[in-house]
Amino acid sequence: MGHGPEVTRDSGGPPRWLVDGMNLIGSRPDRWWNDRDGAVRRLIAELDRFATATGEDLTVVFDHRPPDVDPGRHGAVGVAFASRRGRNAADDEIVDMLAVDPEPAGARVVTSDRRLAERVRELGAGVEPSSRFRRRIDQVLATDPYR
Repeated sequence: MGHGPEVTRDSGGPPRWLVDGMNLIGSRPDRWWNDRDGAVRRLIAELDRFATATGEDLTVVFDHRPPDVDPGRHGAVGVAFASRRGRNAADDEIVDMLAVDPEPAGARVVTSDRRLAERVRELGAGVEPSSRFRRRIDQVLATDPYR
């Protein structure tokens, strides 16, 4: 058994990704904590390029909202912010989104948070560890001519 949540596969079709934004940011210790706003903006830009290159349906959810970033579409990626503040606010938002999803089995949640992984699996969604998804992003963006 690995250190993060195991990958859960759904029954078919391309996944709809729900990304635990701050968890994915935290998967790369690049001193992001010195500029949380910049880290959020950088991840949105990376995910936009990734979703454009792959054609995958991707929504990222953050606890932290920079004052100059609105929720909604940012290019090819959907951006959402937790509706409340505090610990696990984005986790709760992701769970709430899945709870009203008519097909949660078609969703895959990107997180290395064990508790969030358990909660979304209970709703039928799959899970991919943040470190594995980060490697996919890096591989796709390494071949992106617009980086």
